Amino acid sequence: MSVELSRLANGLTVISHARADVETVSLGIWVGAGSRSESLPEHGVAHFLEHMAFKGTARRSAQDIAEEIEAVGGELNAATGVDSTAYYARVLRQDLGLALDILSDIILTPRFDRTELARERDVILQEIASAQDSPEDMVFDLVQATAFPDQPAGRPILGTVNSVKSFKSAHLKTYLSTHYQAPNMVLAAAGAVDHEKLLAAAERLLGSLGTGTAPEPSPALYRGGVARSEKPFEQTHLVLAFEAPPYRHADYFAAQVCAGALGGGMSSRLFQEVREKRGLCYAIHAFASGLSDAGMFAIYAACGPDRAAELLRVVRDEFLRAADRGFSEEEVGRVKAQLKMGLLAGLESGGARAEQLARQILIHGRPLTTQELIDKVAGVTPSDAQRMAEQLLASPVSLATVGPIVHVARFDSLAAKFTLASSQAA
Repeated sequence: MSVELSRLANGLTVISHARADVETVSLGIWVGAGSRSESLPEHGVAHFLEHMAFKGTARRSAQDIAEEIEAVGGELNAATGVDSTAYYARVLRQDLGLALDILSDIILTPRFDRTELARERDVILQEIASAQDSPEDMVFDLVQATAFPDQPAGRPILGTVNSVKSFKSAHLKTYLSTHYQAPNMVLAAAGAVDHEKLLAAAERLLGSLGTGTAPEPSPALYRGGVARSEKPFEQTHLVLAFEAPPYRHADYFAAQVCAGALGGGMSSRLFQEVREKRGLCYAIHAFASGLSDAGMFAIYAACGPDRAAELLRVVRDEFLRAADRGFSEEEVGRVKAQLKMGLLAGLESGGARAEQLARQILIHGRPLTTQELIDKVAGVTPSDAQRMAEQLLASPVSLATVGPIVHVARFDSLAAKFTLASSQAA
């Protein structure tokens, strides 16, 4: 297995990881711009643009795009994130050229047909409505807005009903021409790929991409706060979050280990205490996510409305115990084994590997070796994980709930204690 990297004259990075034991190739074009690169009037335009990419180009109708990729058994999709947007495909090795031709076509010459624009607007409005029917989607949007208020990093990626209704083709064209510049983009492929052939195809199909410098995204400034939606659902959905290291920070992997030890699997403290011993909820998990300049450590759970206060109390107790007494070698060892397993398993999926390579280029400017990542995980000690728990408690808390809460006064009192713990630790 080998990773090869090249750059076109226009600044586009081309990176591939060849495997001789597979017959399919996953490839995609990643753009270093997502929802946080939007101005307020553009809220949701990155996601809208991603949708419209499949709705026709100068050479293909929407139906042509679907039929051509599926005629060879291939798959085509896209996704919009806070920091990036991706357009990707999976095909047999002999169909790489077709897949890249389609991907290039939808990025370089989207048609933005008025009829298709109106139709896709309705689709996105339905997507927004669907999110409003999902308490889990709602609570994560709510905690993001609470952690990063009044800034692009805290806004829902989908946009709002009003913003989506306001978009015209000119909004999409402006965002496309501003951010889809070759130096801000990566073509990544993994699987049955020949790098020289990929590079030649990229020069032919993507050599006309602009060479400009995309603007820096708006800063992500963590603030914290408490937000609640009492929309009626059967359960109370809760996310408790703290400021965490960004993904370029030296403590990023310490945050990952801390999250795993607290709520990363069935052996984690929160799963054992909250679910196995007390039966408070079906599932609970913790995770640490990063942006280029900020991060968030979050714990999610859902429980009966009459048990929300008890759940919050148990989570607080476990967090304070971790900060006060730390983690054992055995706990940290289990988490590091889980993280190593995830890293190595990602190598077996062409799509996951292509995405990993693309994100590493966008984040670090170079591919990271698997051993380098494993060494970063292995270097985290129990004292590092404890120090991270202490730092998290010292940050402003972000608490979001969706659904009814029976013992509101008790719940609010516990939430206030989290804030008190933060100020005392600081």
